[in-house]
Amino acid sequence: MMKYKRTHLVSLKDLSNEELSQLVSLGLSYANGTNEKKQPLQGLIIGIYFLKTSTRTRTSFSSAALRLGAQIITYNANDLQINTGETIQDTARVLSVMLDGLVARTAGSQEDMRAFAAQSSMSVINAMTADEHPTQALADLTTMKQHFGDLSGLRVLYIGEGNNTAAALALSLTRFSGTQLYFCTPQGYGLPQETMLAAKEYAETNGATVVEQHHVENLPQAFDIIYTTRWETTGTIKKDENWKDIFKPFKVTQALMNRYPEAIFMHDLPAHRDEEVEAAVLDGPQSIAFKQAENKLHSACAVLDWCLTPVEVQAI
Repeated sequence: MMKYKRTHLVSLKDLSNEELSQLVSLGLSYANGTNEKKQPLQGLIIGIYFLKTSTRTRTSFSSAALRLGAQIITYNANDLQINTGETIQDTARVLSVMLDGLVARTAGSQEDMRAFAAQSSMSVINAMTADEHPTQALADLTTMKQHFGDLSGLRVLYIGEGNNTAAALALSLTRFSGTQLYFCTPQGYGLPQETMLAAKEYAETNGATVVEQHHVENLPQAFDIIYTTRWETTGTIKKDENWKDIFKPFKVTQALMNRYPEAIFMHDLPAHRDEEVEAAVLDGPQSIAFKQAENKLHSACAVLDWCLTPVEVQAI
């Protein structure tokens, strides 16, 4: 006798290299209009549960679910009884018999997301926790592959805070051979040590390079991509009162882009113009930030398709 279980996406570390590549390729097929599946989620119901603000991620998953044939139920921060003290485990136990999938953005760490995922009948998709933004990385890699045709060997400079977007980039791009990923982060605002250790292990295994430094001097002479994020990431508080002064040298300027005329500029958005990036860069000819945002929809289609397609397993 066979039974079905659904797939979760809590962390990029849960994916094999092959699964990561499959998700990127699937996202690209949706972006390029070559995916022949017609509403593969017809008849399914997906919960959209966001505790933090979101424009691109919430809209992309809601739109993707509807486009793929599913129906959605949306929950705001005060809608579930978690807000009155019910445990996540009890909430997940109930939701899992009513929903086929749950796309969630929490205020905490992945522990909450794994509590939701402690069952196999409802897919749980991490739409951002404090420590990782896996679906952003999938959209980013889809955009990179769409632009360059291949991810292997790409040279990327990430400049700014070592936040959850940076963590996801570190845990994903290092899985592709020959990639070079340089992080320039302010002192005291770098990537978590655990994340860098995992990224370095991936890099060593896959013939990639990952480096972090806390200044913008002595950079390599060539990059394919310059990437930044806003300095005030959703849900974070800076420990230093003068943090903006600490971050100023890490602004992406037109002068920096001029050093790499063949490079493209990427930003996960929203952007604070003339803070982490000059408006002339964001709106300039090297920028593909808004194509990157568009690809969040196509990548969301890929994630939902991949996670919500039941996996047949042997019943015990």
